[in-house]
Amino acid sequence: MARRLLTSLFLLLLMTTAASAQQTNELRESQARLQKIRQEREQLQRELEALRSQIRDEAREAANLARQRAASEEALRELDYQAEVINNEVDETNRELASTQFRLRQRTDALNERLRSIYKRGKLHSVRVLLSAESFGDVLRRYKYLQLIAQNDRIIVNEVARLEAHLARQEQQLRMNQSRLESLRLEKSQELRQLDILAGRQIRELRQYRERERETSGRIAQLAKDEARVSSLITELEKRRLAAANANTPATLSTRDLGALNWPVEGDLVFRFGPERRPNGVVLRYNGIGIAAPAGTDVKTVEAGSVEVAGALEGYGQSVVVGHGAGYYTLYLRLRTLAVRAGQRVTAGQLIGTVGGEGTPEGPHLEFQVRTPGPTGAPIPVDPLNWLRSRAVAR
Repeated sequence: MARRLLTSLFLLLLMTTAASAQQTNELRESQARLQKIRQEREQLQRELEALRSQIRDEAREAANLARQRAASEEALRELDYQAEVINNEVDETNRELASTQFRLRQRTDALNERLRSIYKRGKLHSVRVLLSAESFGDVLRRYKYLQLIAQNDRIIVNEVARLEAHLARQEQQLRMNQSRLESLRLEKSQELRQLDILAGRQIRELRQYRERERETSGRIAQLAKDEARVSSLITELEKRRLAAANANTPATLSTRDLGALNWPVEGDLVFRFGPERRPNGVVLRYNGIGIAAPAGTDVKTVEAGSVEVAGALEGYGQSVVVGHGAGYYTLYLRLRTLAVRAGQRVTAGQLIGTVGGEGTPEGPHLEFQVRTPGPTGAPIPVDPLNWLRSRAVAR
């Protein structure tokens, strides 16, 4: 008799020790999860601050770009002034060209007239003029006259050549001035257009960053409100369970079920538990997983339990919350239709509704959450993938 009593006491002590050790382990795990959640929340706030800092940097860059654009416009105005000066020089050069061309035509006409006169009199005209002289003095006078005529002809020829060369230089200078002016104006116009493009892009980017900040702040605030309401609801449900007469009813879900539960619906993941950085820089934190599936797809329970909530939850639409006892809950959010009612007992694999979520950014999907007892007794969210059967999932 005494031996059986001692054996019973020893077994009871072992069971108590094992239960205590299990509770200690669960408490440590819960504390670790709580610490992780706090760290993730702090990281999310740092991401938001970094985004706001980036917006301020973009604003300063946009202001700097505006100053560059103003400087470029001022340079363009200076260029316009230089263009006016060069245009005046061009006008003056054109007047000089016209005058040179007029003088050139006069000299060319005179030269042509002399050539025609020489041609008419023939090659021996000068010899006949000298031979027809009546005296030696007349010969000298006629020779001097012929010499002056030849000298004057050379002057006309040289002046024509000089005027032609001067005209060519003026035309070349005119073309160079016009080409340089057009090149500078084109360069500055291109620079101004480029600055306009950059300014427009920076303004658009700044607007996008500000929009992202508003979206981030709004999304974070909305998620926080939705999560606060769900957490408050689960906490209230747990208080009611503890206060009920059947509070000690064995739980249908426990840590023994880790990695053994069937999926509530088949599909790829659209988001995972914890923080997620979106391509636009927004960081969101989810307390469950999103499983993509066509709208209207059947959603089934992962384990037996009691339907605690079957109806609309603010921020999530039609939803079902199943209590499994001992502080364990599973949540099936963003449903289109419901197939159960509050207070109903359900079995594992039972149909509870259909997939909804058509109006969300992720498209039709089921948000599935798992809550387990926390350090203070209030259920806390944990990663559902640790509880579901392992399978290949997208993302």
